[in-house]
Amino acid sequence: MSNNQYTATSVRKLVDKFFSLQWCRDNFVVPLYEETSLPMSKGIIKIAIANYSYLATLASPIEERLSQAGCTCEFVKKSQEEIQEILDLAAEERFISGDSIELSQFDEDAVLEAIKATSDIDETKFDFEFDDDLQEKNVDEDLDLATEMLESKIQNAAGAILINSKKDNVSDIHIAPNDDKYKIRVRKDGVMQPFMTMPRRPGVQLIACLKNMANMDVSEKRASQDGKILRKFEGNRMEFRCSTVREKDGEKMVLRILNSDDSVLKLDTLIHIDEVRNSFRKMMNTTNGIIIVSGPTGSGKSTTLAAALKEKDSGEINIVTAEDPVEYNLGGDISQVQVNKAKGENFAKLLRTFLRQDPDIILIGETRDPETAEASLDAAETGHLVFTTLHANTSCSSLTRLLDMEVPKYKLNSSVRGVLAQRLVRKVCTGCGIKRPIKESEAREFNINLNTPVMYANKLTSEEKAIRKKEGSLCAKCNGSGYKGRIGIYELLVLNRKIQAAIAEGKSTREVENLAINENSMLTLKQYGIELVKEQLTTISEVLRVCNQSD
Repeated sequence: MSNNQYTATSVRKLVDKFFSLQWCRDNFVVPLYEETSLPMSKGIIKIAIANYSYLATLASPIEERLSQAGCTCEFVKKSQEEIQEILDLAAEERFISGDSIELSQFDEDAVLEAIKATSDIDETKFDFEFDDDLQEKNVDEDLDLATEMLESKIQNAAGAILINSKKDNVSDIHIAPNDDKYKIRVRKDGVMQPFMTMPRRPGVQLIACLKNMANMDVSEKRASQDGKILRKFEGNRMEFRCSTVREKDGEKMVLRILNSDDSVLKLDTLIHIDEVRNSFRKMMNTTNGIIIVSGPTGSGKSTTLAAALKEKDSGEINIVTAEDPVEYNLGGDISQVQVNKAKGENFAKLLRTFLRQDPDIILIGETRDPETAEASLDAAETGHLVFTTLHANTSCSSLTRLLDMEVPKYKLNSSVRGVLAQRLVRKVCTGCGIKRPIKESEAREFNINLNTPVMYANKLTSEEKAIRKKEGSLCAKCNGSGYKGRIGIYELLVLNRKIQAAIAEGKSTREVENLAINENSMLTLKQYGIELVKEQLTTISEVLRVCNQSD
């Protein structure tokens, strides 16, 4: 049966199946429809192309992609305007940045087949062929991932993993050897989840391809390495910070997906409780001193500080940052500087450089040593407002951390305005979460009124997920995890006179914390989390999971 009609939906399906929207736009190429003369015959894809003079160059990669799916193609000529109009209609069908494709929808078989097709070699004689000029490309250049995926099957597979992880709001990708296979796990909403498993040889191939994309030394498999993958895909910037290490079973690679979406950089969105948000803003409006945001890696410290700086950027002050890495492009009148350890430009050195450039507000990405702490305090004492982060469990233990860096008590009291400790808890899924009155034991323990309606997560085991998936009753929002997305919980310590006096007297961390709770009505991380439970945003078990790690 012959079909010579095309729709926006059919075009988009063919674009996603064989190419990418951005690649089609760049080359003025669009697949229109699939034509078959007999039910069992090989499909013929009608391809519209505007630049017929480039047909000799474009035909080969197009035909190769189609042949992998058992199809052939015929080219027809259309104007650039016609092709652009078709692609615009197809783009409205599904935007790469608008749809969240769950891990359960990831086409694992297709990726495995693409990797296996390039892994017929003995891993002991591994020698992946790469273009010589790839190592010389500027690491700051954002290459088009869609075009790169057309170059080879292994790059197509690697690109598919990166794209789908980015779509699904994954924060980290772990590719690790395990006996005779490689496992890929991802961290989503702060929790590790299985992603896919592949034989050993394809795993070696995949890591080699990703190392090349990150401008690492592909031949070096024993020494640990760090790198960065910068790509663009359909108009979206993608950035991955990469690290490799040699394990007993082979080479492991971890990729951290850096979030460059600045739409979340609003304190009104991040800090849910008005009282805490208003107190933090009051602290931000001081003209000098140090404001500390503390918490473990992945707790959202950089996001909170980025939101604070964007709010302070009025165009009337000079704001400079030293970051490692630069995660958000803050724009405006904010000058952002990347730490360069290879050239000796660490946080302390950059801070001293900033002081010669007439700053009003300075962000130091992390205070991790006495030298940086001393430089930050000096900057605060000379009339500058300094923001920084610390790796500490609570707001009060952050002060102890500074004292351990040999910061004098008098200097700490005169410079530190306050400490905001934070964590990220998972939000209960609105699709399958269960609302019911709180259990009596939980009501007593957390001082919540009996019969208060709260949410409980409908978390499924692997077996239950498999059954629900077969039945078609698996929650489409959370894929059976019971949670979707994350929200911050905060603990704000304001250094008023009573707190400063307790520090000067050498009071313990616990004593300072009790004083802050009793005198200042400070909400602890757990208390803040319980307030979110009352508002049915998260669950008690999730708050306990996160906060018990800080006790």
